[in-house]
Amino acid sequence: MINDPSERQPASSSLWGLDWLNFLMADVQNGLGPYLAVFLKGTQNWSAGDIGIAMAVSNIAGAASQIPAGMLVDALSIKRSLVAAAALVTVAGCLIIAFHPELAWVVGAQLAIGAAAAVLPPALAALCLGLVGHQRMPAQLGRNQAFSHAGAFSASILIGAGSRLFGYSWIFYLLCGFAAGMVGAVFSIRAGDIDHNLARGGNGDQPRTGHNTPISLRDVLSYRNLLVFLGAVILFHFGNAAMLPMAGQVLARTHPGTDTLALSACVIVAQLVMTAIALTVGRALGAGYGRKAIFLVMLAVLPVRGVLFALFTTNPWAVVAIQILDGVAAGIFSVVSIIIAGDLMWGTGRFNLAQGLVALSVGIGAGLSNLTSGFVVQWLGYPSGFLYLAMIAFGGLVFSTAFMPETRPAPLKRADLPLTPDARCT
Repeated sequence: MINDPSERQPASSSLWGLDWLNFLMADVQNGLGPYLAVFLKGTQNWSAGDIGIAMAVSNIAGAASQIPAGMLVDALSIKRSLVAAAALVTVAGCLIIAFHPELAWVVGAQLAIGAAAAVLPPALAALCLGLVGHQRMPAQLGRNQAFSHAGAFSASILIGAGSRLFGYSWIFYLLCGFAAGMVGAVFSIRAGDIDHNLARGGNGDQPRTGHNTPISLRDVLSYRNLLVFLGAVILFHFGNAAMLPMAGQVLARTHPGTDTLALSACVIVAQLVMTAIALTVGRALGAGYGRKAIFLVMLAVLPVRGVLFALFTTNPWAVVAIQILDGVAAGIFSVVSIIIAGDLMWGTGRFNLAQGLVALSVGIGAGLSNLTSGFVVQWLGYPSGFLYLAMIAFGGLVFSTAFMPETRPAPLKRADLPLTPDARCT
């Protein structure tokens, strides 16, 4: 078995399989996503509170499954089968929603979709690392992101145009097609090209970290700066996650027939902006800009978006324009969250665990966002719901300004950096 990442030469068919897996997974991972709210409101006339419950349970199930899913991916060498199984479970859940749109069935399906969604990101990251190794991982991750955004962009166009022509059922058929494609793509990756030792982070060449074995979970959770960062992540997604589904509900009520088209346009705009912002943030970090400053820009964008939604959500084109801000925030988060987690965990051997904790925090925040905002809307109306989320986001900005450290490493050789959390922050 080859352990030197620079020596790994997977077959071109395996790398193409990985590319297409990223392209297709962007649309299968979260099931119906924000389109669920449109479907339930536009065709089933669900109340906002029940829609909030349906949206929240998937987030909660995903959050609860993050750490077990990561451990499962680490422990098993059947990673391709895990990806295929998660894709098929997701599609099965979506079909249950299509044929049984009652609360109990939808909640059960959303629980399964949330648990399956937790398996896909670590499994995909493990396949990537096991194929290309550590040295080529950053370049491959950039390629993965490009295919992922292209997939989300393409699916949004297909959903928007197809739903306009064929109705809401088109979304379910499209998801089935993408899931079938995922199964084909993952099994086009040759099993012999995957180094499962590398795939779980074992490379045997990390004496510079100062640890032969990872630190314990208890020690990780004792890092104050990490806990502050995770709290900021929760507040960001608490304020963010329910905004687009709520906008979709408003459009379904005020502009029936154009809701899925406008929602798809929102996703397309956000994806295009997200790609440009992610590249810009990467260059800014390379130029020496502080992590905290960029993170605060992300948080500052969100209250503005909430206020604008409260004022202009009944205009489909205004909703699409406001989604530019979502692309800015999400583009920043996709890059800077990984960098900050890496800074905080440098030398501990627990970078992947930190990624799981970040994903768990995202799920907690998103679940709280959908659950609580649904009832605020039901009691006080949609404008109040958007302002409520804007207030949560502003609280996250104040919290992060006061308590989050700058995690950019001091200008020392990384091998010489102390291993205490405070010493890794300037």
